[in-house]
Amino acid sequence: MVNMKRYSSVLSLFREMRKLGIPINDFILNIVINNYCLMHCSDCGFSVLAIYLKKGIPFNVVAFSTLLRGLFAESKIKDAVNLFKKLVRENICEPDEVMYSIVMNGLSKMGHTQKTFDLLRVMEQGSTKPNTYIYNIVIDALCKDRMLDAAIGLFEEMKQKGIPPDVITYNSLIDGCCKLGQWEEVRTLFFEMVNLNIYPDVQTLTIVTDGLCKEGKVEDAEEVVRHVIGKGVEPDVVTYSVIVDGYCLRGQMDRARRIFDSMIDKSIEPNIFCYNILINGYCKKKKLDEAMHLFHDISRNGLKPSIVTYSTILKGLFDAGRTDFAEKFFAEMLSTGLKPNLCTNCILLDGYFHNGLVEKAMLLFHELEKKREDIDIELYTVIIDGLCKNGQFDKAHAIFEKLSLIGLFPNVITYTTIINGLCLKGLLDEAKDMLRKMEHNGCSPNNASYNIIVQGFLKCSKFTEMETFLKEMNERGFSLDASTVKLLIDVMAKHPSLLDIIPQFHLGNKK
Repeated sequence: MVNMKRYSSVLSLFREMRKLGIPINDFILNIVINNYCLMHCSDCGFSVLAIYLKKGIPFNVVAFSTLLRGLFAESKIKDAVNLFKKLVRENICEPDEVMYSIVMNGLSKMGHTQKTFDLLRVMEQGSTKPNTYIYNIVIDALCKDRMLDAAIGLFEEMKQKGIPPDVITYNSLIDGCCKLGQWEEVRTLFFEMVNLNIYPDVQTLTIVTDGLCKEGKVEDAEEVVRHVIGKGVEPDVVTYSVIVDGYCLRGQMDRARRIFDSMIDKSIEPNIFCYNILINGYCKKKKLDEAMHLFHDISRNGLKPSIVTYSTILKGLFDAGRTDFAEKFFAEMLSTGLKPNLCTNCILLDGYFHNGLVEKAMLLFHELEKKREDIDIELYTVIIDGLCKNGQFDKAHAIFEKLSLIGLFPNVITYTTIINGLCLKGLLDEAKDMLRKMEHNGCSPNNASYNIIVQGFLKCSKFTEMETFLKEMNERGFSLDASTVKLLIDVMAKHPSLLDIIPQFHLGNKK
């Protein structure tokens, strides 16, 4: 019944057992505690401990392990840690590998990497020694926290202690190396596991291909896939989706479609996420006919388009200026019962502004304000940006100024947007003040913020002020983006002396 998620039936049956006087043992009580925890009612699970006392049944490690798992599932981290400490301190029960793994898993998933690592050291000093599974939890936590040197150190340590790594250990380390672009280390780990007869699984394959694709090395990712297929590992829909996405990111839609079709030829059914990736690729290349054809294939193949599918096509239609069709498509989405989320509403607003339909954008915005739907800084940033780009800076500034009154705080994108608006109006002193204000308010400018303000001063030929910001950029490790470089080259053609005041620009090019 618990496996079937018939939680209320379990409780009814348990009450009936007690009413009829049917003997109850620790095995039954553990099931009831687990039932409560799966219902996210760990407090009720603790109440079952009273029955242990009443019946004279000794507490066991399974009951407390289950309660700990329940507390972590409810994000009651402090309660879980306090319970674990109490169990150890008062010798209520001796923690076993399972209990340690529950606590360490719970801590690591909530980002408490150091505490997870410290608990491993505590466990090493006790009678219950860590096994491969325990080490895997800590190594994975370290890798996810980008503490790769510590992870590799622990990996070497476990091998020295005679604790054999498994495919999960290698997957965590390979994933960590991929995310940091350490491809030589990936290669070393990959061949090391093969030499130890630990054969890569489909997850290893997906990790490596995903890392390569994010580096733009999609052909290398395909080569890895071919290699492991030859070793008997069959890629799944996730692996193929990663490669499709890699080609989409490079705008190579013919290659992306080839991979997509080859997956179908191998009887691997694409899921909605895979369709969304390919549709997004087509939309970004403005190949809307292909995107719509693929959209209709979704239903024909027994799947349902998600809100992401509709939002992606809506953005594509608006970007292509097909506003009438976009509105009809949105109405079709509503007719299916799907409700627009924050992302969809932002796409609609941005689409209207992008096509000069300011009144429609503001009408939708006021409707959302009245309904108190998706009142988020991201949505207000779209409004401010749209008004600025449509020559209505005063309205944009008024909305920016009222953000704090409605309990919202500008983020770096919001500040950069209003700075851009000030620059477009030629209000450079105000733009400079806003840059200082954002930092004073605890929101550090990013690369885009500086590029925007440098462009503003460049356009107005205020080179001395621009030099100040270039120096700040250099100190912060920021660089000029493509649009700033283009503008700089255009201005240099008229003012060659500009070369003398930006030596760091030359250094950046030499690098």
